[in-house]
Amino acid sequence: MGAINPKKFTAIDTMRHSAAHLLAAAVTEMFPEVKLGVGPVIENGFYYDMLLPRPLTNEDLTELEERIKALKKKKLEFRREEMPIEKAIEFFKARNQDFKVELLRDLMAHGTTNLKEEEAVDIDSVTSASLYWTGDFVDLCRGPHVANSAEVGVVKLHNIAGAYWRGKDVNPMLQRVYGYAFGTKDELMAHLKMIEEAEKRDHRKLGKELKLFAFSDLVGPGLPLWLPNGTVLVEEMEKLAKEEEFKAGYLRVRTPHLAKEIMYKTSGHLPYYADTMFPPMVMDEGDGKKETYYLKAMNCPHHHQIYASEPRSYRDLPLRLAEYGTCYRYEQSGELMGLMRVRSMQMNDAHMYCTPEQFASEFKAVNDMYLKYFELFGLGKYVMRFSTHDPKELGKKYVNEPELWKKTED
Repeated sequence: MGAINPKKFTAIDTMRHSAAHLLAAAVTEMFPEVKLGVGPVIENGFYYDMLLPRPLTNEDLTELEERIKALKKKKLEFRREEMPIEKAIEFFKARNQDFKVELLRDLMAHGTTNLKEEEAVDIDSVTSASLYWTGDFVDLCRGPHVANSAEVGVVKLHNIAGAYWRGKDVNPMLQRVYGYAFGTKDELMAHLKMIEEAEKRDHRKLGKELKLFAFSDLVGPGLPLWLPNGTVLVEEMEKLAKEEEFKAGYLRVRTPHLAKEIMYKTSGHLPYYADTMFPPMVMDEGDGKKETYYLKAMNCPHHHQIYASEPRSYRDLPLRLAEYGTCYRYEQSGELMGLMRVRSMQMNDAHMYCTPEQFASEFKAVNDMYLKYFELFGLGKYVMRFSTHDPKELGKKYVNEPELWKKTED
C-alpha cells in the first residue's frame, strides 16, 4: 500500500494527513519520550512510524482513538511555522527527536531526505523547513492541513506493524500504527464492512483452507511451497498462457536461475537493482580465478543473450521470446505478504524484438492480450499506467537516447 504524494493531495488526503498528526500528538501525550519517524497518507487513511518504550497493544489503540477525539473537540489550529534548517535541527535535537534531526541533516548535506518522494517529511527547500503546530504538538511537515482539528473526520486505528527506519534492516525497528480516516461514520462503516468481506476471501486464508500453498521457517520467508492442489492450479494457468502465447507467435525459452555479475552490469541492471537482489556469490573457477554470480532477479538480460546468440536479420523480426522464469528478489521482511510480495516467483515474462515500423502493432497486440485475460477472468475494473522516462536522469538511470525515448513514448 503505497503512500500518496503530497503534491497530489485531494481534500480527503489533506484531512487524513491532519489525522496522522493527531495520532502523533496523542502518542506524544501517552509517551512523552516517543521518537517520531514519518507519517504519510495512504489509501483510505494513514500510518505513523515511531520508536516507543514498549510494544503497543489493542487497548492502547482504543485509548489513542479517545485522545484523538478529545483533540478534535478542542478545535486546535494547524499553524505553520518557517524555520532555517540549522535552527530546525537544534529545535528537534532539544526535543530528542533523533529521526527528524537525521532527515534535516540529510537535507543539508544532499538536498534531499533520501526518502521516497511521497514518504518524505515534507520540506520546502534546502534552506528552510516548515513545521506545523497543533496545540503543544509540533512536527516537521510541508502540509497541507485542515484549518483546525475539528475538521478531521472519523478515525479508526486498526493495525500495529513493525517497520525498519527508512526501510533498512540495519536501522532501528519502529512500530507502525495504521489508521482509517473518513469524512463520516457511515463511510467508515461501509469501508469496514468491505474489509470484513475481503478478509473472508483473503488468499492467505483460502490458500491454507484449500491446501494450495504453504510457507516453512526452514525454507525461509517469502519462499512459497506449492502443495498438490495449488500445483494443479499453477500448471493449468501456465498451460492456458502457453496456449495463448503460442497462438500469438511467442517462442518459449528457458534460462538459468543465476548468472555472472558482468551480465547484469552490461545490461544496466546493476547497480540500480542491487538492493533488491540476493547478495552476490563469489565462486572459485579454478587457476586462482574468482567469479561473482547473482541469483536471477529478472529475465530480461538472459533473453537478450538468447537474442545475441546468433546473427539476426530483419527478416527474423518480430521475434517474441517468452519464459516462465523463476526469479528471486530480496524483499524486505516487512514488505512480504502471502503470495503478493514474495522472494521467489515464477514470472511469465516476454521480450519482443522488432523494427521501429513494427513497434505500434506489437504494442497493441500485448495490450489486446491483457484485455483478453481480464475478460476471461472477469476483471472489469483495472487501471493501466503508462510510465515515461525522466529527462534529468538520461545517461544515469535512463539510456542517453532522448530522441529514441520521445519517439517511443509518442
